[in-house]
Parts: sequence; C-alpha cells; structure tokens
Amino acid sequence: MTPRILVFAGSTRVGAYSGKTADAAMKELALQGADVTRISLADYPLPIMNQDLEREKGVPENAVKLAHMIGAHDGVLIATPEYNGSLPPLLKNTIDWVSRVKADSRGRPFRAFNGKLTALCSSSNGMYAGIRAINHLRAVLVQCQAEVISPQCSVPRGGDAFDENGDFHEDRLRKAMTTVCRTLIEHARLRSMRVDR
Repeated sequence: MTPRILVFAGSTRVGAYSGKTADAAMKELALQGADVTRISLADYPLPIMNQDLEREKGVPENAVKLAHMIGAHDGVLIATPEYNGSLPPLLKNTIDWVSRVKADSRGRPFRAFNGKLTALCSSSNGMYAGIRAINHLRAVLVQCQAEVISPQCSVPRGGDAFDENGDFHEDRLRKAMTTVCRTLIEHARLRSMRVDR
C-alpha cells in the first residue's frame, strides 16, 4: 500500500521557513515511498470565518475543496510558523472553515479531520522553533478529532536551517523529519491493513 499524504504550510510568504519545512517533508515522504500532494493555501483563499456569512452563503467552495482533498488522503502533514507565540491566522481560519464541512461529495456525513492521521512540523527564526505554535495547533486538531502522531519536527533559526537545495544543515533536524515521516507512513499502512481485513 502506498500512502497518500497531503502536505501544506501555514504561511504563503515567499521564502517562508514553514514552506521550506513543508518542502523538506515532501521530499522525505517521497523518499520513504509515499504518494505526496504538496499544496499552497494561497490557492485556496478564504474569508474570515463568520457564522453569519456561513448562514447566508454556506461554506466557501475552497473550504469544501480542501475538506474533500484532506478526506481523499491517508494522512496530512502541516508545517506551521509561529506568530506571536501561536499559530498564524491563515492556518487557524483554514482549519475553522474546513471543520464546517459536514458532507462529502456524495452528500454523506463527513468530517475532514475526524480520525485523520496528522503529522506536525514548526519553524521560527528564533531558538524556540515554533514550539508554542505547534502545541496550539496540536490542541486545535485534537479538538477537531484528528489523530495527531507524537513525533514532530521543530526547526529553530529558520534563516540558517536550510542549504541551497532546501535540505537541513543539522543532522538532528534530518533525523527528526525522517522519524515524523516514517511514523506517519507506518500508521497509514497499519490502518490500511486493518481496513482490508
């Protein structure tokens, strides 16, 4: 079984450390045999979450697209930056909207994050490596009933963490990313085996 993994970053800024971390994850997942889909949230713009807007116009089409895309993959890997000690508004708003999607493309009951295998990475330009953001993101996703794996990869000093090929300078970070990706893939394969029985 070849696991299908969706990868995206919580920032769309050109040169964002979270984007580089997501790219490193994409490469490692592919190296370990996963079928990887790498997307940018810039391609799925969403208004600020507002229940009045939802009541008037429904859940935005881009949120529905993202929810169905998440549902079509065996696992998700999210790389978040840290804004003021927490996850960025772009990422939180995306999760909030996706969590409002209640039916799949056939109209059956559906929650994109419910039971979804999820791996987390973080990055920052300081020494804390986005630890506060990744902890907040983990709590949000657990609230959405996602199955968040324990290993994580947190990248400090993002401006100096990557070489010209987008690979980590530090062996410690390479090993952490390898562990995150291996664990996500293993969990996805184990789940597939249970379903096939």
